[in-house]
Amino acid sequence: MRNLGVSLLVLATLPALAPMAFAQQGAAAQGARPGMPRPGLEVPLVTPGPGWEACPRCENEGYMAEDRKKENVDKRPFDPHDISGVWSGNTSDLEGNGTQLDMKAVPSFTPYGQKLFEAQQSDSPQWNSKDPMNICDPLGWPRWLTYNYGFEFVVLPNRRVLQFFEQGHAWRDIWTDGRKLPPDPPIPRYLGYAVGRWEGDTFIVDSNGYDDRSWITQAQGQRTGTNRPGGYPHSDGMRVEERYKRLNYGLLQIILTITDPKVYTGPWTTTGLITLIPNTEIAEHFCVTSDNVHFNDVNTISTLPK
Repeated sequence: MRNLGVSLLVLATLPALAPMAFAQQGAAAQGARPGMPRPGLEVPLVTPGPGWEACPRCENEGYMAEDRKKENVDKRPFDPHDISGVWSGNTSDLEGNGTQLDMKAVPSFTPYGQKLFEAQQSDSPQWNSKDPMNICDPLGWPRWLTYNYGFEFVVLPNRRVLQFFEQGHAWRDIWTDGRKLPPDPPIPRYLGYAVGRWEGDTFIVDSNGYDDRSWITQAQGQRTGTNRPGGYPHSDGMRVEERYKRLNYGLLQIILTITDPKVYTGPWTTTGLITLIPNTEIAEHFCVTSDNVHFNDVNTISTLPK
């Protein structure tokens, strides 16, 4: 059991290869092999103990599908104004890597945006050497959503909604008490300043005040025009709108629009579906600096030309 824990820790401290590692973790941790059927209920489900639930990414697709079947998520009555629950991934691949941004909808860069984009391209084709994750910087927004291990909406009475993420074990405050966004936030934040409101059955979140050290998302070599990976930048003037609508008990629609006129020539909109993962609970998943430094040192050395 300790070896499995070490394996998961290694995956957790692999920011350079994270898109591949995180997407494969569920299958890899359960013993899947290339070309073989994905494991399911025949694999014992490990939990901390009686009364404890597995984390969203601790379940393979078989257990996720079984839980959704037990909870009758597609036909169960629901309150469209209740978005609470543990949500993760996309409907086509429950072990997928969060709610992926629509990369076909990326607007053109402004001259300033192009300069930022080029500066964030890696020094190496083997790994993303300039990714802020390499030094355990927070993911920022909306990368925390698109790169998540699962998140939980917690609706508190009258004042706010919490969006609690397993990756980083961090939460985001979405204020619902009627306040407006600060027009000129005094201190930038990785998760910005967010306010929410209901319009019909849609929960709308507006946010601003983002720390520009974070990336919106990664960009692979084929998107950078080189063989080096990189990252899509944003400025401190970025604004984000999210529109969440519960389509049924187990399915949440999101329309996410990024607007940053300093960096992009137009808005960047993604429409996606987020799946409820019932009978799970958010676990602890930190980027541990000491482990991260050691892992990056070892892998940087191993990828140098011989």
